[in-house]
Amino acid sequence: MLTWFLTNLAPWLPMSPLEVTATVFGLLSVWYSVRENIWSWPTGLVNVALYIALFWSGKLYAETCLQVIYVVLQIYGWWQWARGGDRHAGVVITRTSLRLWLVLLGIAVPLTLMIEQILVRWTDSTTYWWDSISTALSLIAQWMLSKKKLENWLIWIIVDCFSIPLFLTKGFYLTGGLYAIFLILCIIGLRAWLRTYRSSIAG
Repeated sequence: MLTWFLTNLAPWLPMSPLEVTATVFGLLSVWYSVRENIWSWPTGLVNVALYIALFWSGKLYAETCLQVIYVVLQIYGWWQWARGGDRHAGVVITRTSLRLWLVLLGIAVPLTLMIEQILVRWTDSTTYWWDSISTALSLIAQWMLSKKKLENWLIWIIVDCFSIPLFLTKGFYLTGGLYAIFLILCIIGLRAWLRTYRSSIAG
């Protein structure tokens, strides 16, 4: 799908080499996450570093700050997958408890409202609501991915549904197309992780 997009549609869309490179590393990072491969984290680090510059140029300030936080979360997730868990052999896939869902909801709602107010009062953002909710949910989803919570894919699906129109309205067409592919990969990731989880509890 990405090959078709780059070959047939991308040449007709305005984009920079920076966006193309960030797109490639973003795709690699998510693909490695689907396969529970630790290379998800170093490729993710490159991806977020490139998007810091890209989103700042597009006045997506919350998304820019999100990428900065992602740098820290990428390093944290890398450590968790490599040395986390009770035996320091890496975390394994687990489900999200009701108590944790309530905690995450209690974080997501005020975080979204706080980001929205910051963007409204102190920036010239024209997409503050979309930017705020996608930023808050992305932080939640990234932390869940770091801990290998199965339902992280559900949150990423919601994030993708918000992010696709956001990026398209800002002229980041390749990134919008990338997030459409992310949406498909998240569905694949959810199914793959669910099979792994069921196998682990059955065996």
